[in-house]
Amino acid sequence: MPNLKKWEEIFKEKTKKNNFRDYLKHIVSWQPLNFYNNQWKISIFPESDRRKKLVSSQEFWDRVDTNIKAWIDYDFDINFFDNFQTLQDKIAFPALRAFGERENCDYADTITGWKNIYLSMTAVLDVENVFYSFSVKAWSRNVFNSNIVWDGSENIYMSSCIINGFNIFYSKYLHNCANVWFSSNLIWCKECILCDWLENQSYCINNEQFDKEEYFKKKQEILNQKEKFLGWYENLTISGNNIGSKNTNGNFVIQSENIDKWYFVYQVNWGSNIMSVWWDGKNTNIHNCFGAVNGEDFYNCFGVWATSNLYSCIQTGLGWTNMYYSTYCMNCSFCVGCIGLTNKEYYIFNKKYSKEEWYKLADKILSQMDKDDILWEFFPGKLNPYYFNDTAAYLIDDSFSKKEVSEEWYLWREEEIKVDIPEWAGLISASVGTKAGESIEDYQWFDSNGNWEIDKEILKKTIEDKDWNYYRVIQMEYDFLMKHGLPIPEIHWIDRIKLGFRF
Repeated sequence: MPNLKKWEEIFKEKTKKNNFRDYLKHIVSWQPLNFYNNQWKISIFPESDRRKKLVSSQEFWDRVDTNIKAWIDYDFDINFFDNFQTLQDKIAFPALRAFGERENCDYADTITGWKNIYLSMTAVLDVENVFYSFSVKAWSRNVFNSNIVWDGSENIYMSSCIINGFNIFYSKYLHNCANVWFSSNLIWCKECILCDWLENQSYCINNEQFDKEEYFKKKQEILNQKEKFLGWYENLTISGNNIGSKNTNGNFVIQSENIDKWYFVYQVNWGSNIMSVWWDGKNTNIHNCFGAVNGEDFYNCFGVWATSNLYSCIQTGLGWTNMYYSTYCMNCSFCVGCIGLTNKEYYIFNKKYSKEEWYKLADKILSQMDKDDILWEFFPGKLNPYYFNDTAAYLIDDSFSKKEVSEEWYLWREEEIKVDIPEWAGLISASVGTKAGESIEDYQWFDSNGNWEIDKEILKKTIEDKDWNYYRVIQMEYDFLMKHGLPIPEIHWIDRIKLGFRF
């Protein structure tokens, strides 16, 4: 253990020196925001030699114990990451990452305890009816086209950074709010429209308070201007307030302390270069991490939860500790370079060792990594299986060039993503006067009584947006639009997610 602590301290100190842009490039680039057809499956992985075999999520977990048979002996003639690639090439990876019970979630990634999740990523802890969204967590319901929606939020549409919200539309950075439209940076507010930076207010429009009757009259007038909805959302402030936090900088940092360069963070103490880290105040000492829940001492990690003492780990969680450069491991402890294990302890590259053997070999491997000056590094570009320009890193900072990332062996998508359009789905345009002929305006209107209507025939159409991207409206989406008087989306669902990454 003493030698292990030595390497951990070296790792910690070097990790804390990372700048924000390197953090984006090395770690946030492991968050894909697209789906592909690959090996006859819907997958987060584009076609490449970096994922040689894909299986369904259920098959992956059903056969997870077979991953032990893929073990390798560590080869000290090559570096750590080359050893990891040798093991990785022997593993069948899940096309979509899913954990635990689920229902009707065949087109979603990184999900657990959920129902009816469609074209969304990171939906965890008993969430339901989530469409075209990213990071929806903890008992949230009916979420469309939104990012970072946490803690029992319900009926959220085209919004970002919502904690415990109800009936929130085209808004950002709200905490404990209800019935809010086109607003940002509100705390404990209800019935607010086109407002910014308010606390404990009601019946406000453009930050001006009205009596209840006048407010609802003006509200209806505003909500009748449906052609302006998207523009109002796009023009919201891109900066989020930090609520109940001390010694903190960043965007939308809630009830946290001692935070440097953090974004979308909830109840965390001590850390830097972190995004989407959250929940119940048990997060401490987290550095260079994207997506974490209930843990402490996370360094260079992606998508980790309910554990402690992790170093350069990906998608690892539930009740484990002391994990190093491992991925897809559940309920494991003291593992180095492992992939796809459950309920295991003292493994190195998927091979079992005695406790004494493990410490001796782990020390030797980490010592070699230190000499190679890679002990503190995250997995390099040559192991990243995603198109860099289809990841959260590029959405947050599009100054990354193809040349820059390709030189580090990251993948870059050049071609358009192929879309299969059903022969029976007639093509219409998201805007008037294009080559598609009909537009979405031909399928939505106010009737003679002033009621908002959307023709159900829209379900049979494929919509082309201004950038020639294709998408459709599905039944549950249609029902939500009708219930809340919302217009048909006029941009592709990926672009709706992208709007939530502007900060």
